[in-house]
Amino acid sequence: MITLYGEGRGFRVAWLLEEMGLAYRLRQVDLLGGQELDAEFLAVNPAGFIPAIQDGGVTMVESIAIMEYLLARHGPHPLALAPGDTAFATYQQFLHMGEAGLAGPINAIVATNILAPEAERKNWTANWALGIFESRLGLVRRQLARSPYIAGDRFTAADISITYALEFAQRTGCFTLADPEKAYVARTTAREAYGRALDSCPATKAWAAEVAARQLTGD
Repeated sequence: MITLYGEGRGFRVAWLLEEMGLAYRLRQVDLLGGQELDAEFLAVNPAGFIPAIQDGGVTMVESIAIMEYLLARHGPHPLALAPGDTAFATYQQFLHMGEAGLAGPINAIVATNILAPEAERKNWTANWALGIFESRLGLVRRQLARSPYIAGDRFTAADISITYALEFAQRTGCFTLADPEKAYVARTTAREAYGRALDSCPATKAWAAEVAARQLTGD
């Protein structure tokens, strides 16, 4: 059985595992509560970040790399487009953009908002990161104007990558999604595998519920 260490970006991996029907267990990792004392986790990833997986004798980190590994190792699977597919380049581009161009910059803003002294939170780097996110989001919007999913008419792993990034930006309060992105996220998150992944990731599910409740009350 595959062991998934940590939620956060590990939710991408959990969602993919649910879509692929692969057995796994989630092993929680508390990054804020002393992972430096978590010897089991540090033996898996000495760098101390999540997610990580163990699949038999294979250990991997980085959510997008893990997704590509799972699709290749336990595939072929319809969620991964083959190199001969006409939409392969689009699929590959947005699979990686979900982290490199979207979630990564938002993470810099979140870290600034949480960790920086209050007087330093509105800084050049945070503004630069938001600009990167917005420029890449423009590419996502252009793509969604052409098709219901990021690589065409059907759902792929690229949609898991992009959806996670959009929800991350929205839930952290770093960005407010416009109607096209909201409609897209509603389509992707209506999938049964998404619901199962939420059920397996209690912290993510609780966070999503908390944000939704605040939006309803206007807080």
